[in-house]
Amino acid sequence: MPYLWSPAPSPAPQRLRLWPYQALTPRGFVSVVGATAVLFLLPLLTQIGHPGLWVLLPFLLSALAALWWALDRNSRDRAITEDLTLEPHRIAVIRAGPHRKHQTWEANPHWVRLTLHPEAGPVPNYLTLSGNGREVELGAFLTEAERIALKADLEARIAALR
Repeated sequence: MPYLWSPAPSPAPQRLRLWPYQALTPRGFVSVVGATAVLFLLPLLTQIGHPGLWVLLPFLLSALAALWWALDRNSRDRAITEDLTLEPHRIAVIRAGPHRKHQTWEANPHWVRLTLHPEAGPVPNYLTLSGNGREVELGAFLTEAERIALKADLEARIAALR
């Protein structure tokens, strides 16, 4: 699952880090762009010494640049992390989104309500934390089953703090 508790349950502050799946690793990025460049070279090899090379070259290079840009943009847009800190008198969520956007939320764990909205959110089984007059989403990028498991795990840890 793309979330990790550290340290193990104890009276010390507990931290939860959530992140979205990253299907394409940096090594995979290089492989995809490299394989595409090699495949684009095949038609160019038939045009060596022919004026048609200069006709094909700009189109193939612009397609390769567009692929590079799209993969890089997707990677930057998925650079999201959510850090939840559980302490006896404080629960805090810090969401670091793409383009260096940071959002924070804090509340007393005694008054926090964890809600799983089966169909009322932008995704099925939408998980929210309510407290201190605000409601924040948690793990909207996780799968449905992961949000259900996270809710059970988080409820148990919050109950242990109370």
